[in-house]
Amino acid sequence: MKFGYEDLDVWNRAVDFAVKVIELVETVDTGRRHYRLFEQIEASSTSVSMNLAEGKGRNSKKEFVQFCYIARGSLYETITLLEIFKRKTWISEADFSFIKSEGIEIASMIKGLINAMMKDES
Repeated sequence: MKFGYEDLDVWNRAVDFAVKVIELVETVDTGRRHYRLFEQIEASSTSVSMNLAEGKGRNSKKEFVQFCYIARGSLYETITLLEIFKRKTWISEADFSFIKSEGIEIASMIKGLINAMMKDES
């Protein structure tokens, strides 16, 4: 037996995304640690898949869609933090571009899921 969210391709991609982000930030070495930023990026990157899972466990499609929007917001937050890390030269342009492209694909998948749920509601 498995949970319903485990069948969502976007949930699996979001889990992989979070792992990649965490692995990347674990390599960052700053002279003065910015713990709050590192905690925030770990929280926002993991929040994408967690919100998809939580939404899938809700009672209605409307609630699930709301959690999809929250997941997308967490994704945008993660990319913004990565942009800050890139501008601080804590991560390379290549690493940023790779993870951003992953984020764009996940955002597209979330949008598709939202659209499918909204279509089913009408």
